[in-house]
Amino acid sequence: MKTPVNTFKAALARGEHQLGLWLGLASPYSAEVVAGAGFDWLLIDSEHAPNTLDTILAQLQVLAAYPVEPVVRPGWNDPVEIKRLLDIGARTLLVPMIQSGEEAAAAVAATRYPPAGIRGVGSALARASRWNRLPDYLHEANDSMCVLVQVETRRGIEALDEICAVDGVEGVFIGPADLAADYGHLGNPGAVREIIEQALARIRSHGKAAGILMGDAAMADHYRSCGSLFTAVGVDATLLARAAEALAARHRAAPEAASKLAEGAGKGGVY
Repeated sequence: MKTPVNTFKAALARGEHQLGLWLGLASPYSAEVVAGAGFDWLLIDSEHAPNTLDTILAQLQVLAAYPVEPVVRPGWNDPVEIKRLLDIGARTLLVPMIQSGEEAAAAVAATRYPPAGIRGVGSALARASRWNRLPDYLHEANDSMCVLVQVETRRGIEALDEICAVDGVEGVFIGPADLAADYGHLGNPGAVREIIEQALARIRSHGKAAGILMGDAAMADHYRSCGSLFTAVGVDATLLARAAEALAARHRAAPEAASKLAEGAGKGGVY
């Protein structure tokens, strides 16, 4: 049994756009709800969401049954945290707050077994190797890793060419919210639109995949036209929050209409 091919990494190498969704609810149940929705990748976030190693593992386990690539964002560019994520089966990482080529190289090294990197060897205990049931895992694992680095500060933008030149970095993801904050536009990512457009073009000029998270549909389409190759278009927690608010507001504002809907509820689905 060979180590499974990272189809997400392969798709990026072929230049095929990959559509994504952020998972911030830290729940395997909600992750599975959206797993079959048609996205190419789902981002399990442990930087800003209340995920732990156990909740990430549970989400990786349920997503394994679906044709979608789990991308895990560690809380920091920490080789110890990265090592543990890889051992439980993560193979595509989005490493936050990369601000130099040196930091990008460190992220890559953390995902590679020696002599190519510094990942500790513990495959007998690891879900990633199917507990050593993948006979060539130690020799094949490095090639299956996909390292995406997140540039979201002025320093990162200034070092973008250096970051893109790092061997083993498959893609560079622009973080609009933090980037806007660092440029003095907290809460207004539209203010750094031109910087983002230029960054996406620079990333692609290096032959790397460019990515972004943008919940506004028109802007997501725009950044895709500017070169974003792996584009996240929403966040599960935000989808739930806005849909719940809209549902409550609609029924509070129009009780007569809600009553009519209730009368016809037996003619359709409850949900």
